[in-house]
Amino acid sequence: MDKQKIAMITGAAGVLGKSVAEMFLHEGVKVVLADIDKAKLDRLSTELKGEIFPIVFDVSNPDQVEEAIKKITEEFGSIDILVNNAGILSNNKSQTTTPKEWQKIHRINLDGAFYLSKAVIPSMKEKKWGRIINTCSLAGKNGGLTAGTAYSTSKGAMIALTFSLAVETAAYGITVNGIAPAYVRTPMITEQLTEAQRNEVLEKIPVHRFCEPEEFAHVVRFLADPLSGFITGEIIDQNGGLRVD
Repeated sequence: MDKQKIAMITGAAGVLGKSVAEMFLHEGVKVVLADIDKAKLDRLSTELKGEIFPIVFDVSNPDQVEEAIKKITEEFGSIDILVNNAGILSNNKSQTTTPKEWQKIHRINLDGAFYLSKAVIPSMKEKKWGRIINTCSLAGKNGGLTAGTAYSTSKGAMIALTFSLAVETAAYGITVNGIAPAYVRTPMITEQLTEAQRNEVLEKIPVHRFCEPEEFAHVVRFLADPLSGFITGEIIDQNGGLRVD
């Protein structure tokens, strides 16, 4: 992978974000670590080795996104690889989902990815090269086994956003793809599901285990590689055989 590239990861202080950051840094890529939680981001920054640029902002706020991209570009460089990974889970189904929760889930999971993609595409077009990788979910395809209505819908919309941006930017050397993992070993699984729910899910996954964060990072690396330039508008399933198509 080109060591002159700059990758930006949102939700960087989470388990998936950290794994992706470690992968890019191991490859020698410069990394922008974006998260809304300053304390967690500060801790992560002390753990990582390599050239990093930590920045705190709210991806769901378009003004903050614009200011953040301006600051990053001026002080670190323009973004070559964007990993839209920030997201929150809700397990509430339709009847227990409040309007406030519905709006919050979509603002973070969907709107943030749109604002950031819109902000970095112009510089990618100028360079005739770019990678946008969206963290989608199996829930966006099957309605969610345990995930709630707002979460599943936001991830389904993220898949549609991936398709739309891919078609729009393909002629400029930019690829836009998504990864649809299911049940990665993160707090969404270890803390937000009960033991009974986890055991029930494990019985349904053909490989009978959860996905590891490093496996997710491996797919990000594949999609970010220059040799993946002929792949765009794709959603890579990573679900242990829960859904095959």
